[in-house]
Amino acid sequence: MSDFVTLLATQSQWVKAASIIGATFVLEDAATVMTALATRLGAVNTHLALIALWIGVSVGDLGLYGLGAAGARWPWLRRFLRLSPHTQSWFARNTIRAVALSRFIPGARLPLYTACGYFGAPFIPFAITVIGATMVWTTLLFEASRSIGTWLLSFQSQWRWVGLIGLVLTIAFMGRLIARLQRTEP
Repeated sequence: MSDFVTLLATQSQWVKAASIIGATFVLEDAATVMTALATRLGAVNTHLALIALWIGVSVGDLGLYGLGAAGARWPWLRRFLRLSPHTQSWFARNTIRAVALSRFIPGARLPLYTACGYFGAPFIPFAITVIGATMVWTTLLFEASRSIGTWLLSFQSQWRWVGLIGLVLTIAFMGRLIARLQRTEP
């Protein structure tokens, strides 16, 4: 954490933005939490941080769509992955709902976004939904991390890490709880 904050504090605005964007490709939720804490410590401007996070997460998600679309062009892969016309039409009709919900369900985006590209879900609705859901989720996580993270950092160093681990586990638990509730609804 301190290395990331030091990197951000000592670099130009462009390097700060590029570092945040790059961090989202590694672990986007962790990058969001660390960037939020870096803004609290004054290492980076809040607006720059949020915009860089939105760009990084959105580009990564759109890249998954592109990966699926590229896979659809390879004949040897296409023969293993086929949908019936009925399933493909469902996929096209429900792109927005599925993409929006998957933003909040841990582990759902990689397979769903790649499948959207592979099976030719409409790109424009997909992209708009990805960007909108990313802005909502990332902003909520960012602001929660700024509020709670600062409070956690005020404790002694050994307890600080327990609190940060608790914050990350809470985020993961809530995502799984939401996913379970979605499956049990009629």
